[in-house]
Amino acid sequence: MRISETFTSRQGEGVLTGTPSFFIRTTGCNLRCWFCDTPYASWEPKGTHTSVEQLVDQAKQSGVQHVVLTGGEPLLSRLVATLASRLRKEGFHLTIETAGTVDRAVEADLMSISPKFSSSAPQQDKHPDWHQRHQERRLPWNTLQKLIDQSSDYQLKFVVDSSQDYPELLEFIEKIQAVKSKVWVMPQGSTIEALNRAEYWLKPWCTSQGFHYCERMQIRWFGNRRGT
Repeated sequence: MRISETFTSRQGEGVLTGTPSFFIRTTGCNLRCWFCDTPYASWEPKGTHTSVEQLVDQAKQSGVQHVVLTGGEPLLSRLVATLASRLRKEGFHLTIETAGTVDRAVEADLMSISPKFSSSAPQQDKHPDWHQRHQERRLPWNTLQKLIDQSSDYQLKFVVDSSQDYPELLEFIEKIQAVKSKVWVMPQGSTIEALNRAEYWLKPWCTSQGFHYCERMQIRWFGNRRGT
C-alpha cells in the first residue's frame, strides 16, 4: 500500500474524540475538496510503499489499541480489506475514515463516513476537470448505503462551510434515513480562530436539529500540522 504517514496521536473528531490512536494515512484520493487539509494525500499525493505486515507491526509497536485508517481515500487501495482484517484479528479497534465513494467490502469496528456537499468542489474556472469529476463522484447513494449497512457501527461526519449547506445535509439524512445520534457536524476551518467563529452559528443549529456538534480537537491541541 502507498502510505503518506503513520503516527500515534489522539482522535480529534467524532464519537471517539480523545482516544489514543495509531493513524495510518494512505495517499491518493478520487475527490478534490477545495478545503482539503491533507493535500499531500490528495492534490499532490506523496507516500511510500509499505506492506500490510509492516503496518500491522507498526500498530503493535504503537502501544495503543485503536487504529484509524484514513487518507486521502483509504478504500481506493485493493489491500485495504486485507489490512483491516489483519488489524482486527490482532485485537485492534479499527476506524476507517472515508468519503463513502468507493464500493469495497471491508471490515471495521467504526465506519466514519464524511459525505461531501456540492460546495466542496474546487473552482470550476481553475480546475474544470476536477470540478466535474468531484461533482460526479461525491455522492454515490448505493455505495454510501452499503458502507453503512455492512459496518458494525458507523458515524456520519459532515463538513459545513456555511448555512447554505444545511439543505443538502438534511436531504442526505432523510434519503439515507440515518439515525440522528450518528450524525456529527463540524465547521470547515483549519485554525482555532475559524473554529471559534463558526461555533456561534453552527453549534446552535446542530442542537436544534438533534445532531452532534463536532469539534476538530486536533487543531485545538496541535494546530494544523502533519502527524497529529
